[in-house]
Amino acid sequence: MALVDIHVHFMPQNVLDKVWSYFDRVRESGVDWYIHYRTDENARLTALRELGVVAFAPLVYPHKPGMAEWLNEWAADFAARVPEAVQTGTFYAEPGADAYVRKALEAGARCFKSHVQVGGYDPRDELLDGVWGQLAEAGVPVVVHGGDGPIPGEFTGLGILDEVLRRHPRLTAVIAHAGMPDYRGALDLVERYQNVHIDTCMVGVPFTTRMVAMPDDWNLRIAGIADRVVLGSDFPNIPYPYEVQLDAVRSWGLDAAAEQAILHDNGARLLQLSR
Repeated sequence: MALVDIHVHFMPQNVLDKVWSYFDRVRESGVDWYIHYRTDENARLTALRELGVVAFAPLVYPHKPGMAEWLNEWAADFAARVPEAVQTGTFYAEPGADAYVRKALEAGARCFKSHVQVGGYDPRDELLDGVWGQLAEAGVPVVVHGGDGPIPGEFTGLGILDEVLRRHPRLTAVIAHAGMPDYRGALDLVERYQNVHIDTCMVGVPFTTRMVAMPDDWNLRIAGIADRVVLGSDFPNIPYPYEVQLDAVRSWGLDAAAEQAILHDNGARLLQLSR
Protein backbone atom coordinates (compact mmCIF):
# COMPACT_ATOMS: atom_id res chain seq x y z
CA MET A 1 0.00 0.00 0.00
CA ALA A 2 1.18 3.51 -0.80
CA LEU A 3 1.73 5.51 2.39
CA VAL A 4 1.23 9.20 3.20
CA ASP A 5 3.04 10.26 6.37
CA ILE A 6 2.11 13.59 7.96
CA HIS A 7 4.73 13.50 10.73
CA VAL A 8 8.27 13.21 9.38
CA HIS A 9 11.26 15.36 10.27
CA PHE A 10 13.77 16.74 7.81
CA MET A 11 15.67 19.82 8.97
CA PRO A 12 18.83 21.79 8.30
CA GLN A 13 21.66 19.51 9.40
CA ASN A 14 22.83 21.79 12.21
CA VAL A 15 19.31 21.79 13.67
CA LEU A 16 18.92 18.04 13.25
CA ASP A 17 22.27 17.50 14.97
CA LYS A 18 20.91 19.32 18.01
CA VAL A 19 17.77 17.18 17.96
CA TRP A 20 19.88 14.03 17.81
CA SER A 21 22.04 15.32 20.66
CA TYR A 22 18.87 15.58 22.74
CA PHE A 23 18.11 11.92 22.11
CA ASP A 24 21.70 11.03 22.98
CA ARG A 25 21.09 12.62 26.39
CA VAL A 26 17.85 10.66 26.69
CA ARG A 27 19.84 7.46 26.16
CA GLU A 28 22.32 8.54 28.82
CA SER A 29 19.40 8.96 31.22
CA GLY A 30 18.54 5.28 30.82
CA VAL A 31 15.90 5.28 28.06
CA ASP A 32 17.15 3.20 25.13
CA TRP A 33 16.31 5.71 22.39
CA TYR A 34 18.68 4.66 19.62
CA ILE A 35 17.75 6.58 16.47
CA HIS A 36 17.15 3.85 13.92
CA TYR A 37 17.53 6.06 10.84
CA ARG A 38 20.51 8.19 11.88
CA THR A 39 21.94 8.44 8.40
CA ASP A 40 22.58 11.13 5.81
CA GLU A 41 19.70 12.87 4.06
CA ASN A 42 19.89 10.87 0.82
CA ALA A 43 19.87 7.58 2.71
CA ARG A 44 16.84 8.70 4.70
CA LEU A 45 14.95 9.67 1.56
CA THR A 46 15.83 6.33 -0.02
CA ALA A 47 14.55 4.51 3.06
CA LEU A 48 11.18 6.28 2.88
CA ARG A 49 10.81 5.50 -0.82
CA GLU A 50 11.64 1.85 -0.27
CA LEU A 51 9.04 1.69 2.51
CA GLY A 52 6.38 2.90 0.07
CA VAL A 53 5.97 6.46 1.37
CA VAL A 54 4.72 8.39 -1.67
CA ALA A 55 4.23 11.71 0.12
CA PHE A 56 5.19 13.17 3.46
CA ALA A 57 5.20 16.39 5.47
CA PRO A 58 8.79 17.25 6.50
CA LEU A 59 8.08 19.07 9.75
CA VAL A 60 10.37 21.74 11.17
CA TYR A 61 10.00 23.67 14.43
CA PRO A 62 11.83 26.42 16.33
CA HIS A 63 12.95 26.32 19.94
CA LYS A 64 13.48 30.08 20.26
CA PRO A 65 12.44 33.37 18.63
CA GLY A 66 13.94 34.29 15.27
CA MET A 67 14.13 30.74 13.90
CA ALA A 68 10.76 30.06 12.34
CA GLU A 69 10.96 32.26 9.25
CA TRP A 70 14.27 30.88 8.02
CA LEU A 71 13.10 27.33 8.80
CA ASN A 72 10.10 28.02 6.56
CA GLU A 73 12.44 29.13 3.79
CA TRP A 74 14.54 25.99 4.23
CA ALA A 75 11.39 23.81 4.14
CA ALA A 76 10.26 25.47 0.90
CA ASP A 77 13.63 24.77 -0.72
CA PHE A 78 13.55 21.16 0.52
CA ALA A 79 10.08 20.58 -0.94
CA ALA A 80 11.18 22.09 -4.25
CA ARG A 81 13.96 19.52 -4.62
CA VAL A 82 12.28 16.42 -3.11
CA PRO A 83 9.24 15.27 -5.14
CA GLU A 84 7.58 13.39 -2.28
CA ALA A 85 7.88 16.29 0.19
CA VAL A 86 4.99 18.66 0.75
CA GLN A 87 5.97 22.22 1.60
CA THR A 88 5.56 22.90 5.31
CA GLY A 89 5.91 25.78 7.72
CA THR A 90 6.15 26.55 11.41
CA PHE A 91 5.89 29.48 13.81
CA TYR A 92 6.77 30.80 17.24
CA ALA A 93 4.91 33.13 19.59
CA GLU A 94 6.75 36.28 18.53
CA PRO A 95 6.08 39.59 16.79
CA GLY A 96 5.88 39.08 13.04
CA ALA A 97 4.55 35.51 13.20
CA ASP A 98 1.32 36.55 11.50
CA ALA A 99 3.26 38.03 8.57
CA TYR A 100 5.69 35.16 7.97
CA VAL A 101 2.93 32.56 8.25
CA ARG A 102 0.96 34.49 5.63
CA LYS A 103 4.09 34.56 3.45
CA ALA A 104 4.54 30.79 3.81
CA LEU A 105 0.90 30.13 2.96
CA GLU A 106 1.12 32.32 -0.12
CA ALA A 107 4.29 30.45 -1.13
CA GLY A 108 2.44 27.12 -1.01
CA ALA A 109 2.86 25.67 2.49
CA ARG A 110 0.28 22.90 2.98
CA CYS A 111 1.04 21.81 6.54
CA PHE A 112 2.41 23.52 9.66
CA LYS A 113 4.01 22.32 12.86
CA SER A 114 3.45 23.77 16.33
CA HIS A 115 5.77 22.21 18.92
CA VAL A 116 4.50 23.68 22.16
CA GLN A 117 6.70 21.45 24.29
CA VAL A 118 10.03 22.24 22.60
CA GLY A 119 9.16 25.86 21.89
CA GLY A 120 7.97 26.46 25.44
CA TYR A 121 5.43 29.05 24.30
CA ASP A 122 1.79 29.48 25.19
CA PRO A 123 -0.38 28.62 22.16
CA ARG A 124 -3.03 30.95 23.60
CA ASP A 125 -0.66 33.93 23.29
CA GLU A 126 -2.35 36.83 21.51
CA LEU A 127 0.68 36.96 19.19
CA LEU A 128 -0.59 33.69 17.69
CA ASP A 129 -4.28 34.56 17.43
CA GLY A 130 -3.86 35.75 13.85
CA VAL A 131 -1.77 32.69 12.99
CA TRP A 132 -4.43 30.25 14.17
CA GLY A 133 -7.05 32.32 12.39
CA GLN A 134 -5.16 32.26 9.09
CA LEU A 135 -4.65 28.49 9.26
CA ALA A 136 -8.30 27.93 10.11
CA GLU A 137 -9.42 30.12 7.22
CA ALA A 138 -7.03 28.44 4.77
CA GLY A 139 -7.99 24.93 5.90
CA VAL A 140 -4.31 24.07 6.18
CA PRO A 141 -3.54 21.44 8.83
CA VAL A 142 -1.25 22.17 11.76
CA VAL A 143 0.38 19.25 13.57
CA VAL A 144 0.36 20.29 17.23
CA HIS A 145 2.62 18.65 19.78
CA GLY A 146 0.73 19.93 22.79
CA GLY A 147 0.40 16.79 24.89
CA ASP A 148 2.32 16.14 28.08
CA GLY A 149 4.47 13.35 26.64
CA PRO A 150 7.28 12.58 26.92
CA ILE A 151 7.82 15.34 29.52
CA PRO A 152 5.18 17.91 30.51
CA GLY A 153 5.98 21.52 29.69
CA GLU A 154 4.68 24.78 31.08
CA PHE A 155 2.08 25.09 28.32
CA THR A 156 1.42 21.46 27.38
CA GLY A 157 -1.77 19.60 28.14
CA LEU A 158 -4.81 19.13 25.95
CA GLY A 159 -6.88 21.52 28.03
CA ILE A 160 -4.76 24.38 26.70
CA LEU A 161 -5.23 23.18 23.12
CA ASP A 162 -8.95 23.01 23.79
CA GLU A 163 -8.89 26.72 24.66
CA VAL A 164 -7.27 27.47 21.28
CA LEU A 165 -9.90 25.37 19.53
CA ARG A 166 -12.72 27.19 21.31
CA ARG A 167 -11.43 30.42 19.78
CA HIS A 168 -10.85 28.80 16.38
CA PRO A 169 -13.30 25.88 16.11
CA ARG A 170 -12.71 25.45 12.37
CA LEU A 171 -8.96 24.91 12.82
CA THR A 172 -7.67 21.75 11.14
CA ALA A 173 -5.51 20.56 14.01
CA VAL A 174 -3.68 17.22 14.02
CA ILE A 175 -2.87 16.20 17.58
CA ALA A 176 0.62 14.72 17.41
CA HIS A 177 1.19 11.36 19.08
CA ALA A 178 -2.59 11.19 19.65
CA GLY A 179 -2.07 13.45 22.67
CA MET A 180 0.15 10.95 24.46
CA PRO A 181 -0.26 10.11 27.30
CA ASP A 182 -3.80 11.52 27.32
CA TYR A 183 -5.20 9.37 24.53
CA ARG A 184 -8.78 9.64 25.76
CA GLY A 185 -8.54 13.41 25.95
CA ALA A 186 -7.34 13.55 22.35
CA LEU A 187 -10.17 11.32 21.17
CA ASP A 188 -12.62 13.54 23.02
CA LEU A 189 -11.32 16.58 21.09
CA VAL A 190 -11.69 14.72 17.79
CA GLU A 191 -15.29 13.99 18.67
CA ARG A 192 -15.92 17.59 19.82
CA TYR A 193 -14.41 19.48 16.86
CA GLN A 194 -15.14 18.45 13.29
CA ASN A 195 -11.70 19.35 11.89
CA VAL A 196 -9.52 17.87 14.63
CA HIS A 197 -7.48 14.76 13.82
CA ILE A 198 -4.89 12.64 15.59
CA ASP A 199 -1.74 11.11 14.15
CA THR A 200 -0.42 7.65 14.92
CA CYS A 201 3.10 8.79 15.74
CA MET A 202 4.64 6.26 18.17
CA VAL A 203 1.15 5.18 19.26
CA GLY A 204 0.70 1.52 20.12
CA VAL A 205 4.29 0.46 19.41
CA PRO A 206 6.03 -1.74 22.02
CA PHE A 207 8.57 0.98 22.84
CA THR A 208 5.73 3.27 23.93
CA THR A 209 3.26 0.82 25.43
CA ARG A 210 5.88 -0.21 27.99
CA MET A 211 5.50 3.32 29.39
CA VAL A 212 1.98 4.41 28.34
CA ALA A 213 -0.84 1.88 28.29
CA MET A 214 -3.39 2.02 25.51
CA PRO A 215 -7.02 2.65 26.55
CA ASP A 216 -9.12 -0.48 26.72
CA ASP A 217 -11.61 0.98 24.25
CA TRP A 218 -8.97 2.29 21.80
CA ASN A 219 -9.83 -0.04 18.91
CA LEU A 220 -13.55 0.65 19.19
CA ARG A 221 -13.14 4.43 19.35
CA ILE A 222 -10.61 4.51 16.51
CA ALA A 223 -12.98 2.53 14.30
CA GLY A 224 -15.58 5.25 14.84
CA ILE A 225 -13.28 8.12 13.79
CA ALA A 226 -11.07 6.40 11.21
CA ASP A 227 -11.61 9.28 8.79
CA ARG A 228 -9.70 11.57 11.18
CA VAL A 229 -6.74 9.40 12.08
CA VAL A 230 -3.60 10.07 10.05
CA LEU A 231 -0.40 8.11 9.64
CA GLY A 232 2.50 9.74 11.45
CA SER A 233 5.82 8.10 12.26
CA ASP A 234 8.35 10.61 13.67
CA PHE A 235 10.84 9.29 11.10
CA PRO A 236 13.85 9.36 11.36
CA ASN A 237 13.93 9.90 15.13
CA ILE A 238 12.39 6.57 16.12
CA PRO A 239 14.12 3.80 18.10
CA TYR A 240 12.76 0.98 15.92
CA PRO A 241 12.14 0.19 12.22
CA TYR A 242 9.36 2.15 10.46
CA GLU A 243 7.40 -1.05 9.88
CA VAL A 244 6.76 -1.33 13.63
CA GLN A 245 4.39 1.65 13.40
CA LEU A 246 2.54 0.06 10.50
CA ASP A 247 2.20 -3.17 12.47
CA ALA A 248 0.71 -1.22 15.38
CA VAL A 249 -1.95 0.35 13.16
CA ARG A 250 -2.75 -3.02 11.63
CA SER A 251 -3.18 -4.54 15.10
CA TRP A 252 -6.17 -2.30 15.88
CA GLY A 253 -8.63 -4.65 14.19
CA LEU A 254 -9.83 -2.17 11.59
CA ASP A 255 -11.38 -3.12 8.27
CA ALA A 256 -9.48 -2.65 5.02
CA ALA A 257 -11.20 0.65 4.20
CA ALA A 258 -10.28 2.16 7.58
CA GLU A 259 -6.65 1.05 7.25
CA GLN A 260 -6.51 2.53 3.76
CA ALA A 261 -7.90 5.78 5.12
CA ILE A 262 -5.37 6.01 7.94
CA LEU A 263 -2.31 4.94 5.98
CA HIS A 264 -3.01 6.93 2.83
CA ASP A 265 -6.33 8.63 2.13
CA ASN A 266 -6.65 10.92 5.16
CA GLY A 267 -3.14 12.23 4.79
CA ALA A 268 -3.61 12.74 1.06
CA ARG A 269 -6.74 14.77 1.76
CA LEU A 270 -5.14 16.93 4.45
CA LEU A 271 -2.04 17.59 2.35
CA GLN A 272 -4.14 18.40 -0.72
CA LEU A 273 -2.29 15.87 -2.86
CA SER A 274 -4.96 15.96 -5.55
CA ARG A 275 -4.10 19.56 -6.34
